[in-house]
Amino acid sequence: MNVQNMNKEKPENHDTYRSLQLLDEISKGEQLSQRDLSKNLNIALGLVNSYIKNLVSKGYVTIRAIPSKRYAYYLTPKGFAEKTRLTYHLLQDYTNLYKNARKDFHNLFYELNNNGTKKVVFAGLDEVTEIAYLSLQEVDITLEGVVDENSKRDKFLKIPVLPFKDLKNIEYQNVIITTFVKRDHVYQKLIECNVPSEHIHTIYDIETGKGRIKAEAGA
Repeated sequence: MNVQNMNKEKPENHDTYRSLQLLDEISKGEQLSQRDLSKNLNIALGLVNSYIKNLVSKGYVTIRAIPSKRYAYYLTPKGFAEKTRLTYHLLQDYTNLYKNARKDFHNLFYELNNNGTKKVVFAGLDEVTEIAYLSLQEVDITLEGVVDENSKRDKFLKIPVLPFKDLKNIEYQNVIITTFVKRDHVYQKLIECNVPSEHIHTIYDIETGKGRIKAEAGA
């Protein structure tokens, strides 16, 4: 599977990905401490501190004091420009990944369909979600819901985008991670919502606190 080539990320690509994660989270305009960022993105606090120092030194992030002797982080205009640049850079670097996502979701959904799956939920909303939906139309599986947090969209097609906690109100058999950039965070949120790991499926490698989970499709 070509996705496996993508998962063997060069260190600089991994750094770019982490930096983009932090810039994206900070860009939402909330008063986020390093501990908040660590929790939201499932990145070790020490790593967050290291990346933040680097982003501040480059003028992408500014620090402001908030009550209780804490600090919050905000993007500068230069930081917003860098966020756009990194997004474009990653899309360029991962062109093959997006081209192959259609095929990989096709393989994953056919395997699930053959194993009796009839109802799924998509977790994580971005361009990958639309690719997954196209592939889902090729099998006899129904999309029962879409979950995400802090999404700018309240609907995917005509389906409401719900918070992770509402998974308990949806009838489904398996959850499909349908985001690339937020894949690690989405996996952690699903585990926190007591979704059994065997019912979580992805075409991308996932980094967890217990190590890396290999992608399933087309291996």
